[in-house]
Amino acid sequence: MTSSSSAVSPARSPGKMSRRGRGEGPTTYDFRRPIKLSREHVRTLQIAFETYARSCGTLLTTRLRVVSSVTLASIEQLNYDEYVASLANPTVIAVVSLEPLPGSVLMEMASSAVMTAIDHMLGGPGGPQPERPLTEVEMPLLRGLLERMLGELRYGFETLVDIQPQLKEIEYNAQFLRAHQPGDACVVATFDMKIGVEECVASICLPFNTILPVLSRTEAVVLSAAERASRDQALRNLTDGLSAAPIDVAVRFQPIRMRTDDIVDLRPGDVVPLGHATSRPLEVTVNETVFAHAVPGNQGARLACLVVPSPKETSPKESGRR
Repeated sequence: MTSSSSAVSPARSPGKMSRRGRGEGPTTYDFRRPIKLSREHVRTLQIAFETYARSCGTLLTTRLRVVSSVTLASIEQLNYDEYVASLANPTVIAVVSLEPLPGSVLMEMASSAVMTAIDHMLGGPGGPQPERPLTEVEMPLLRGLLERMLGELRYGFETLVDIQPQLKEIEYNAQFLRAHQPGDACVVATFDMKIGVEECVASICLPFNTILPVLSRTEAVVLSAAERASRDQALRNLTDGLSAAPIDVAVRFQPIRMRTDDIVDLRPGDVVPLGHATSRPLEVTVNETVFAHAVPGNQGARLACLVVPSPKETSPKESGRR
């Protein structure tokens, strides 16, 4: 049984079509395979991918020395085989790992855009490019550019999760690439990319099981200026309160072990040897945690102690002089 439902995607220009031949109208909804991405999840991903797109556009402009831009077009949930069927052949697909997240991520760019980028890196004017595999000279240039773009992807996702993107391999035909099972759910972000006069569509394919745990523990909360000021003030109040809170501090000798009989037989006036060397400082503790060392003394008629460096902080030369 199927019905119609509007696709959830960021705003794009009216009438603009994606590579899959769909406009902004209703799309088929299959109740046997419900979409699991909530609107909050899509909004969270939209913020991350838009941040990546802006920084990636700046990177391409400075690296290629030609005006470039990258704009997020849509975020969709598809099966892996649907995503592969939507790609052109040939195309350039980078297989990427996002440590510590599991699975492989695919970053796809049109061959024409890749050849144009390499032409600009080599000092060329861009323009129409041949469709062919990259040479041994061009491949390192592409890998270097993709690694720089992956750095921008890390920047875009840093508010969600700290990832370490690593480029593993590059493929030209998605049909030969078995990164996932055909029925695996994926989150596909589509971008409108422009390098000089060359315009194309690029995409990033994230395994659904890889990104869902990150989205589930992340709440995308947009605060107003007043709410942000109130939260900051509450944080300052909490910090000031904790800093001024009184705690019990104890200064103690080195602990000793005694038998139960000896403790029971203790009487007033008995002397218990502590075995604490006179050259060893006392321990300053809070809740049985040692955080400083001190030597005993007095201040007027009151007992006092002077905080000194810990024994382990004393250098061997200083210990020898003492």
